[in-house]
Amino acid sequence: MKREISIIGAPMDLGQARRGVDMGPSAIRCAGLSERLQRLGYEVYDEGDIEIEIRERAKSTSSTHLKNLEAVAEGNQRLCTKVQEVISLGRFPLVVGGDHSIAIGTLAGVSKRAENLGVIWYDAHGDLNTAETSPSGNIHGMPLAVSLGMGHPLLTNIGGYLPKVKPENIVIIGARSLDIGEKELIREKGIRVYTMHEIDRLGMTKVMEEAISYLKERTDHVHLSLDLDGLDPKEAPGVGTPVVGGISYRESHLAMEMLAEANFITSAEFVEINPILDDLNRTAEVAVALVGSLLGENLLFEQKNLLTLTSS
Repeated sequence: MKREISIIGAPMDLGQARRGVDMGPSAIRCAGLSERLQRLGYEVYDEGDIEIEIRERAKSTSSTHLKNLEAVAEGNQRLCTKVQEVISLGRFPLVVGGDHSIAIGTLAGVSKRAENLGVIWYDAHGDLNTAETSPSGNIHGMPLAVSLGMGHPLLTNIGGYLPKVKPENIVIIGARSLDIGEKELIREKGIRVYTMHEIDRLGMTKVMEEAISYLKERTDHVHLSLDLDGLDPKEAPGVGTPVVGGISYRESHLAMEMLAEANFITSAEFVEINPILDDLNRTAEVAVALVGSLLGENLLFEQKNLLTLTSS
């Protein structure tokens, strides 16, 4: 079993309105991502950043109110291609962002090799809006809906196929800010959601045990999409859309450690780190620490081989 990881930077800031999240990949690198993984025994390849159009040149020619549609679609197509290239080399794709619209490209890249992709969406938000339900037109609030095949064709057709994931193969963890249209879609599609109410009531251990058991029964690959705003803003202040009352730092480490023990995560992305809004790069450091836990680090420095995808 190979122990190779490719880090892919996706400096996307076009899926939302606040500036600065395009510096997220640099912030997480400065926080020692490669060094942390190397200490765990992984062979790390930093693939650099995919090309993203700068906001000032991202002109929209479509009639839709979706902001920066064409540039977001182009960047995600490049990300999809890069993720597929990394997987073809037998490496674990670790994507760092950038706003959460990059999940459109990541999921398009990882789903191609999966018969039944599972997704853990660790986020304060559902990201299940469409052009019809979005109050803002920001595409970073739409990647999960897009991956279900719902949305503008420029987005849903990235990678040349749709859908990328089935609704019954999704688990959302940490939700506490859902729009009306998202709530309706969750009920309609039967998407499994653990809100902060369930986390508080059941505890993170029970939530993760249920989520892991649920996905192991029905999927062949599992992707983790972790938005740093899933954590409470007191723990991760450098995010563009903070929501109070979130998951704690320790609960998040426990969740990542349990995923490492489950040995079934085959790709991951960490998104929405905005250094401009941060406190001395604290949020990027939190992200790096969580990556370490996901990939086998614990207090005794035990190394676990998580990269199940390399034999696929």
